[in-house]
Amino acid sequence: MREFRTLTAVRGIIPEGAGLGVAGGSPRTQSRLLPCSGVGTGGACALIASRLLGNRVREEPVLSCKGAGTDNDGCPQRTPSISVGRGTRKKDEDSGTDVGEGTDEWSQSKATVRPPDQLELTDAELKEEFTRILTANNPHAPQNIVRYSFKEGTYKLIGFVDQLAVHFSQVGNLIPKDSDEGRRQHYRDELVAGSQESAKVVHSDTEILEEEEEPKEAEAEAGSQTDVPAAEAAEKVTEELMTPMQPKERKLTNQFNFSERASQTFNNPLRDRECQMEPPPRTNFSATANQWEIYDAYVEELEKQEKTKEKEKTKTPVAKKMGKMAMRKLTSMESQSDDIAKVTQAAKIVERMVNQNTYDDVAQDFKYYEDAADEYRDQEGTLLPLWKFQNDKAKRLAVTALCWNPKYKDLFAVGHGSYDFMKQSRGMLLLYSLKNPSFPEYIFSSESGIMCLDMHVDHPYLVVVGHYDGNVAIYNLKKPHSQPSFRSSAKSGKHTDPVWQVKWQKDDMDHNLNFFSVSSDGRIVSWTLVKSELVHTDVIKLKVEGSTTEGLEGLQLHTVGCGTAFDFHKEIDYMFLVGTEEGKIYKCSKSYSSQFLDTYDAHNMAVDAVSWNPYHTKVFMSCSSDWTVKIWDHTIKTPMFIYDLNSAVGDVAWAPYSSTVFAAVTTDGKAHVFDLTINKYEAICNQPVVAKKKNKITHVQFNPIYPIIIVGDDRGHITCLKLSPNLRKMPKEKKGQEVQKGPAVEIAKLDKLLNLVREVKTKT
Repeated sequence: MREFRTLTAVRGIIPEGAGLGVAGGSPRTQSRLLPCSGVGTGGACALIASRLLGNRVREEPVLSCKGAGTDNDGCPQRTPSISVGRGTRKKDEDSGTDVGEGTDEWSQSKATVRPPDQLELTDAELKEEFTRILTANNPHAPQNIVRYSFKEGTYKLIGFVDQLAVHFSQVGNLIPKDSDEGRRQHYRDELVAGSQESAKVVHSDTEILEEEEEPKEAEAEAGSQTDVPAAEAAEKVTEELMTPMQPKERKLTNQFNFSERASQTFNNPLRDRECQMEPPPRTNFSATANQWEIYDAYVEELEKQEKTKEKEKTKTPVAKKMGKMAMRKLTSMESQSDDIAKVTQAAKIVERMVNQNTYDDVAQDFKYYEDAADEYRDQEGTLLPLWKFQNDKAKRLAVTALCWNPKYKDLFAVGHGSYDFMKQSRGMLLLYSLKNPSFPEYIFSSESGIMCLDMHVDHPYLVVVGHYDGNVAIYNLKKPHSQPSFRSSAKSGKHTDPVWQVKWQKDDMDHNLNFFSVSSDGRIVSWTLVKSELVHTDVIKLKVEGSTTEGLEGLQLHTVGCGTAFDFHKEIDYMFLVGTEEGKIYKCSKSYSSQFLDTYDAHNMAVDAVSWNPYHTKVFMSCSSDWTVKIWDHTIKTPMFIYDLNSAVGDVAWAPYSSTVFAAVTTDGKAHVFDLTINKYEAICNQPVVAKKKNKITHVQFNPIYPIIIVGDDRGHITCLKLSPNLRKMPKEKKGQEVQKGPAVEIAKLDKLLNLVREVKTKT
């Protein structure tokens, strides 16, 4: 018996019906038998069986033909007497069945061996079921984690604990078959495998052809006619095997984003950005939860609940109809507002601490510095610049009003607007504190410019302002919103011209708040806060004397005077002064609306300010754009003192510590301080305040307690200045006499000066 190695061929290489014997099976797995010549040892012939099983080459056993007979193909008759393979089976003579060479051990019966100490159980105990539960909990995971809630201010127990325990993790490199990258890799592997298989097929084919050359030569010598088709088939097989296999190309498409139409798109360039930063600072926080702390927390929560109940009782019927969801939102907003208020208060304190460190040298000068050079100056003083207040929102808006808070002596209000008729814009109300010069404490904006303001004595959180459009408004500093609490309108009797000054008055008989306003429309109006609206009453209308004309049908037409400033007497409640654009000053009464108590021909131009002396009840002061400042006795129609400052005077103010000291500011950027007891003829301090010559100083105010003044210019800047010792001299102590202090001393000091002037006037 002679054996040969078979070569597995690719489907389609050996043609069908080429004189080959078919062993049977499917077209892909059937064995094709090549005819043999029958020449060899023992008359046996070798058959080459090829099986199409993919693209792999494998060795198979070859059947040997024995016997004298031949079949139709010229081969001797094949008898399957011997089969080659693993696990050869023999014929069992007795039973007629095939039995393997060895039997499996598991099929044999085995005897169970029991240990001597085995526990014996009854059938009931054996049938009893025990429930066993396997959990995936992490035994090392913490069971009670407590975290601090900043929203509620308490420690909260975390209910969910992560039970995941990672024993091993490794980053994989598997690619899904359906992905684009997986298809591309599979396509590359097929190309490489196809080229390798084609090379192996060619190499093995050449070896088989060399082995088959000798039998073919013997067949040719025999001259058998039946061998011609077999030789031709062998030649075709060799030609087809020599051609390399070409794998089919597969079209890879993206199943998620595929389009049959071609398009040209712009590829975005890749950019790498890096940033370097310092790691945030870390701190360790620890706290304890004691019994008394828990008790205090419960007490606070109980108080909050009681407050909410009280608010529900005081609500209107409309508010009571709100649903549960609205009530929940309300309570959450209240708790959130409480938290924000606490943070705001803390941030304000920290901001003041930072500013105190930043402006420490200025604060030290404000508190302790005294100009030592005043000892060597004769009747002359200086102003020391301290802080400068400004805000970007009020940039290029002139300072139109200044007022110190009557309760908090470090707080003052500033009104911003414009005096130019052609450049009217918005207005700003800012409140600054000496403790925080970098940013205002309160900011309010308005559509029209603010021209004047005043703060209530008994209610320092109420600020009344007058606008350029003729409206008046009241702002409440306690309310967080920036809108005024009360505002006039055309229906409530607003002014038709700009409001130049407003003043709070004492409460009326019904304890309603009220204030006065003066405007260029000639009306002096009293405003009263009744419930939630402003009610106006015209106190007096300014009329120019001698300007009455007759109109149609004999009507009397009067020329209206334009009011610019006014001030109320400190002791006589009904008396007040009004300055006009015509330069006249009217002494008026709240009780008489048809006539004036007196008229003063004060100035040649508009009166900018009028102010009563804080100590002497008969003396008042006025300033005007005609460059003059005049001091009057209201019982005399001629001024007692006249000072020419060589520039338009914007504002004047009496000092709160002396009846003979006052300050005035001019449009040339200078501040003038007078002390009549030291010099009756000129200022003892004449100092430029603003840096630029184009800046004009508009207003000035003395602090009620501290020896400082604030001045504002038309660029929106406010400068704080400290008075030197010569500008605030007190009476000298005489040996053996006590220094007298109080209003009586100040009145006597001013009376002494006025008597000298009266004597001179009577002599002339």
